Amino acid sequence: MNCVYQVTGNDVLTNASAAGPWDPTMQHGGAPASLVVWAAERIPTRDPMQVARLTIDLLRPVPVAPLQIQSKVVREGRKIQLCEVTLLAQGIEVARGSVLKIRCADAPLPPHVADEPLDVPGPEHGHLPEGLIGETNAFISGLTLRTVKGAFHETGPAAVWFRAERAVVEGAPISPAMRAAMTGDFCNGVSSLLDFRQWTFINADLTVSLARQPVGEWILLDGRTWLGNRGCGIAFARLGDEQGYFGRAVQSMVIEERVQGKTA
Repeated sequence: MNCVYQVTGNDVLTNASAAGPWDPTMQHGGAPASLVVWAAERIPTRDPMQVARLTIDLLRPVPVAPLQIQSKVVREGRKIQLCEVTLLAQGIEVARGSVLKIRCADAPLPPHVADEPLDVPGPEHGHLPEGLIGETNAFISGLTLRTVKGAFHETGPAAVWFRAERAVVEGAPISPAMRAAMTGDFCNGVSSLLDFRQWTFINADLTVSLARQPVGEWILLDGRTWLGNRGCGIAFARLGDEQGYFGRAVQSMVIEERVQGKTA
């Protein structure tokens, strides 16, 4: 199937294209993150609202396998709606997402208030990335990437434009917030400070905050990583589109040295 998921009621059929770089049986975090946003956006609101923040806790490795999805409203109001979306595999909770929506309203701003302008080139000036982390990364095969700063195979800050080419949920368009969520999960891969062949740096969560909804199909991830000395670190990024920066993403990472002959 030319999509990541097929959803029927609360049942989710997962395609092999959900797999990430660490293990072909484990989903890339961008896949369940975008699925959680899709589920939250389907929950009706009293008035028009937009996703302002997603936090997803990856409680266990999310398998490339059938899932069940559960959604509920935690707080309903005129100005906000807080939703909780849970993903389960064989009845075991593997991911839990909290999605905050804020009401849409016409609020003309003073002329001096504008998007933070981009300080890297647009996607048309980028190049195809080399050295993507991991030999098996099926999820990334459904994306077009253009690097405009740094590189996947180099350590340090980097900036990459992402465009999703494969549907996330069969029969449903990819919303702007879904694009932002799936892109945000690439922080640790884009801005790594460690050699993928010697270390694993898997994120345990993802938070994406949006000042506005992104415009267009291209999403910029301008990322950096900070590491501590006790097996923990954070990867974070400015998120932008061709109009400017619109949001931020941050991940908490578990840092481990690889055991020779074994993968994560």
